[in-house]
Amino acid sequence: MSDIRLRQFEETSDRAIIFVVDASGSAALARLGEAKGAVELLLGEAYARRDHVALVAFRGEGAEVLLPPTRSLVQTKRRLSQLPGGGGTPLAAGLKAALELALLAQGKGMTPSVALLTDGRANVDLSGSADRAQAGEDATAMARAIRARGWPGIVIDTGLRPTRGLDALAREMGAPYLPLPRADARSLSAAVDASLTPA
Repeated sequence: MSDIRLRQFEETSDRAIIFVVDASGSAALARLGEAKGAVELLLGEAYARRDHVALVAFRGEGAEVLLPPTRSLVQTKRRLSQLPGGGGTPLAAGLKAALELALLAQGKGMTPSVALLTDGRANVDLSGSADRAQAGEDATAMARAIRARGWPGIVIDTGLRPTRGLDALAREMGAPYLPLPRADARSLSAAVDASLTPA
């Protein structure tokens, strides 16, 4: 009996969804609340499918891995609720942390995907300096690096209105672009599920 279970386990490649959440000052607290709500909704579905989820937050001068890939819904929700907001928008650092986490997950036999939630106003570069032009270039470079790996992803725009240039970043990442203001919970869930499922 245990042999059969082991074989079944080996046949399935676990999915690891890496949520990259913008917790900067430009992602105002109300919008951060909506982003958290969107992630919570998707977490519930990921848990039902037995996916692993990971959480990266970026704000101030860099990014932080709040949670490596886990199946613990309680732990993930707790980290998400404790996520503070404020500071600059080091978008490139968030994407770099997601890239590194995805490589680790892949090394453990998982199939990674990246869900980025941001208002897209990158103004802190990879060195941690406030340089809007360099910040944009760094974010584009990281998006291309994710695309080069062939991982599925989605870019969810948490701005009050669609953010100029964020759709272009999504194209660089090879990912669909979804403005959150136009998306209700059901359409968000459907879009994420469709885009993060490996072909």
